[in-house]
Formats: sequence, structure tokens, C-alpha cells
Amino acid sequence: MSEVNEAADDVSKAEAGSEANPELVVISGMSGAGRSTAAKCLEDLGWFVVDNLPPSLIPTMVELGARSQGSVPRIAVVVDVRGRRFFDNLRQSLADLDTGGVRRRVLFLEASDEALVRRFESVRRPHPLQGDGRIVDGIAEERALLRELRGEADLVIDTSSLNVHELRAKMDAQFAGDEEPELRATVMSFGFKYGLPVDADLVADCRFLPNPHWVPELRPHTGLDDEVSRYVFDQPGAKEFLDRYAELLRIIATGYRREGKRYVTIAVGCTGGKHRSVAMSERLAHRLVSDGVETVIVHRDMGRE
Repeated sequence: MSEVNEAADDVSKAEAGSEANPELVVISGMSGAGRSTAAKCLEDLGWFVVDNLPPSLIPTMVELGARSQGSVPRIAVVVDVRGRRFFDNLRQSLADLDTGGVRRRVLFLEASDEALVRRFESVRRPHPLQGDGRIVDGIAEERALLRELRGEADLVIDTSSLNVHELRAKMDAQFAGDEEPELRATVMSFGFKYGLPVDADLVADCRFLPNPHWVPELRPHTGLDDEVSRYVFDQPGAKEFLDRYAELLRIIATGYRREGKRYVTIAVGCTGGKHRSVAMSERLAHRLVSDGVETVIVHRDMGRE
């Protein structure tokens, strides 16, 4: 009987320890993509931030947070290639956290090669992995090193076209809330002629609709204007596409929740990212909100022409 009681006590202690575990965000990604800005934003939001912590020490940091009796409820850890000799331990550390019931997320900061080269050249600093080679050599090596982590990340933010304030706004939208919603979505309009968004989970193509660009009175306007939106949704197939794609997203959202995926970026494209994709993104975002999905709208290429 005493053994049973001791086992019950052990279970109660384990459950209590699990409840006391702090929330954890692991920040990683490409050098120059904004990890420091993301970390500073979380710090401003009240997170306890540790920069360049060896991955093998992450469980120890979480354990120390659990012992703080609630004074450190949220921890963010920056892991990057400066600690590359410890990087192989990251997967095992994350697995240990999952086994311990720790609520953790991986945030990956991404940017295009062109944007990264421009940023390193502007500050006249070498890439940490370039050695005796060029900046692009270091970037290529880093991408290869981080490829698996990027694929397993809970949230990927592409900062290629973002300034510091826009990145902070994205971080606020994802992490400022007191309670984590079931699913958060970013609906992003874009122009195919400027390239696909690298952080898109889903891509929809609106180029099957007539282009308002070829209507002289509509050309100067955008999909945010009523006359353009009416024109787009008066075209055959536009409303049907919106209805069916919104229904498809309901099915996908259910699966994402079931699999524990909390973030999704839905890219909606047209030729220039000014008319059709903008109008469709606005309507689609409203559908998602009505379905209970917290949604942010980003018009990546509007005004770029």
C-alpha cells in the first residue's frame, strides 16, 4: 500500500512540475535575418531571453525556470551557427522537452540571399561561416546546416522585404497575446513576377481572373478599393473560388490543430500583387476570422510597381 501511495505522490509531483514548466520559444534562422530584433521584441514583451545558448543547456534553462515558482513563465532562447559545435544536440534537447511536457515552439527567421548579402555589406561584417570565401559561400553553408530545422519550425518569418518596425509588428501579432489561440494565420497577397514568398505554407493563384490592370480607370487603384474589388468578384469563378478555397482551408485548419501546428501563412498571388490577389486576400481573411482563426493580412508587393 505504501508503494502505491509513493507512486501516486510521484505522479502528483510530476504533474505539478509539468504545470510549472515555463513556455519556451527557440529562435533560430539565417544570420542577418533578424534574430536579434526578434529576441529584443520578445524581451520587450516580458520574455526572459538568453542569446546563443548551447542547445544541450536548453532543458537545464527550462528546469531553472520551473524552479522559479512562476517568476519566469516564458523563456526565449536564441540558437545560431555561432554555437555550431553544439548544434547537433538541438534535436535531442527538443525531444527531451517534448517528453517532459514542455510547451515549446521553434521560430525560424528567413531571408533571401540578396537581402542577406545586402545587409552584411551594409554593416561591413563577414558572414560567420564564410571563412576565407565570399559572403554567399557562408550563406549557402548556413542554409544547408539549418535546412532540417527550418522544415520542422512552428513559425517561419521571411524578413527579406521587412524593415525593423514591420518585423516587430509581426512578432507582436504572434506573441503579444496573453493566451495562445488555437491557430493563427497570415494571409499574404503577392505578385508572381516578384517571386513566391519563401515562408508560404499554401499558395493560391488568382491569375485565372481578368486583370484590372488592363482596365484604364481601375489601373491606378488597388484591390483595397471598392471598385476594384467589385470588378474582381463580378468575374466568373471568383466567388466560387473564394467559397471553395475557404472550405478547403477549414479542412486544413482542422488538421493543423490536430497535428499541433499553430501558424499558417497563406499566400494569394496574381501577376503584380496589386489588384486581384489583394481583393481576394481581404475577402479570404474575413472568412478565416469568421471561422475563429486569428488572422493578419500582409500585402507584400502592393505599391511596389
